[in-house]
Amino acid sequence: MNAHTEHFDVIVIGGGAAGLSAALMLGRSRRRTLVVDSGLPRNRFAAHMHGVLGHEGVDPAELLSKGREELAAYDVEIRPSRVARLDENEHDDERGVSVLLEDGERLTARAAIVATGVTDELPDIPGLAERWGATVLHCPYCHGWEVRERRIGVLTTSPLGMHQAQLIRQWSDDVVVFTAGLGPLEEADEQRLLSRGITLVTSPVTEVLGDGDQVTAVRTADGLTTEVGAIFTAGTLRPHDGFLTHLGLDRAETPVGSFLAVDATGKTSSDRIWAVGNVSNPMANVPISMSAGTMAGSVVNMTLVTDDFDRAVAGPAPVDFWQEKYAGSDRIWSGKVNTVLGDVAAGLEPGTALDLGSGEGADVIWLARQGWRATGIDISENAVARGREAARAAGLTDEQARFLVSDLSSPSALGEGYDLVTASFFHSPVDLPRTDILRRAAGLVNVGGHLLLTSHAAAPSWADASAHEHRFLDAKEELEALDLPEDAWETVVLEHRDRAVADPSGEPATLEDSVVLLRRR
Repeated sequence: MNAHTEHFDVIVIGGGAAGLSAALMLGRSRRRTLVVDSGLPRNRFAAHMHGVLGHEGVDPAELLSKGREELAAYDVEIRPSRVARLDENEHDDERGVSVLLEDGERLTARAAIVATGVTDELPDIPGLAERWGATVLHCPYCHGWEVRERRIGVLTTSPLGMHQAQLIRQWSDDVVVFTAGLGPLEEADEQRLLSRGITLVTSPVTEVLGDGDQVTAVRTADGLTTEVGAIFTAGTLRPHDGFLTHLGLDRAETPVGSFLAVDATGKTSSDRIWAVGNVSNPMANVPISMSAGTMAGSVVNMTLVTDDFDRAVAGPAPVDFWQEKYAGSDRIWSGKVNTVLGDVAAGLEPGTALDLGSGEGADVIWLARQGWRATGIDISENAVARGREAARAAGLTDEQARFLVSDLSSPSALGEGYDLVTASFFHSPVDLPRTDILRRAAGLVNVGGHLLLTSHAAAPSWADASAHEHRFLDAKEELEALDLPEDAWETVVLEHRDRAVADPSGEPATLEDSVVLLRRR
């Protein structure tokens, strides 16, 4: 991960009723939460919302404004922006998500809640969209009372219009259904509508007439005009989920379109991504969306709580361990180049080099002084900071010796390839996918380049064998574990070397190291 990438517990994508409700629960749970909001809620065209207990008739914008004020008390950040892409990734050995904003900024989090809503794509009829949310409406539960007893038109757009036509009859005795969108009506359906005094107009609607935002009439293709005081219709619903379609999450095919499939808590088929509100439930009104957001926020917090306990039981993560290791002021290592690296690299033509687990940077600095353009990577930001400081003290430029924080989860971020990739004593007291990392590192070696691994072949003679559970691989086992294709690699060195050291009491002792040097064909 880039050292400048912001990391959150949860990123909520969408700042409508569902998203803010989720963020409220997360903020109150002391989670570092970011809301990314485009500022374009679905109900922005309506001046009033209804069916929201305690908020009857309130402007939807007022509800959101008050919600944002409430979130501020819990240190929830709201950032005006749009998300270009959402990915699953790993951060500090924990699964999570990566969010790319439209301005190019990348953020990471342990989980994401998608609450981006839908767009109502209306028929292309002059005069219709201009009155959307005022007297051109879609939900009688939200707006029916305000136009009750008027002459109400139902502009059908699909066979689902039959349901809407019957429903609207509850709010008015004078209903006109424009049936062109239904297709050919079965006689039984026609008689069903006529049985309750509904007027049927078969000619397609060509224009909606009115005064300002008030509908007064509808013109049809036959040239006739039909007076109405309001129109109910249903646009095509377009969920705002294009930024995650590449993830291939499960979807639910519904009569009104394809939407993200979620469980009762809003969780998608990814265990790090939830989806709430209209983006997953297009028929949800404000209270239902708020409830879904509240549920998801609570469940996401509990998911992270469970993760926190699981990690505590498992012991410290490698990043945490090595951050602590390099947190003090004392030097950890000798500051001298590894002997094997010095011997091997001296016989190679300097080019580009990559050092895994670069620590305080001694090997990188030595390589740079020999003419290599050297890069050191480490999972500890503290170690990288020490390496950079040591390189500056040695008078080296960033081009000669650079240090990056990386766990090799995204090898491509490190460049096209290297002439030498080296790892000296790449071991960790806490669990680390060592072989997987070394195998990914091998993929960064250029054709004609070398992979050099210097490792402990055995525990020190003075170590307590009963307490030392780890077994080190010998050189042959190291090569077999890498499982690299034989036709792509030439084995140059496969041996053990003795290294003179002093034991804890200061007495002379010997350590056995394994050396694997491979050349990429």
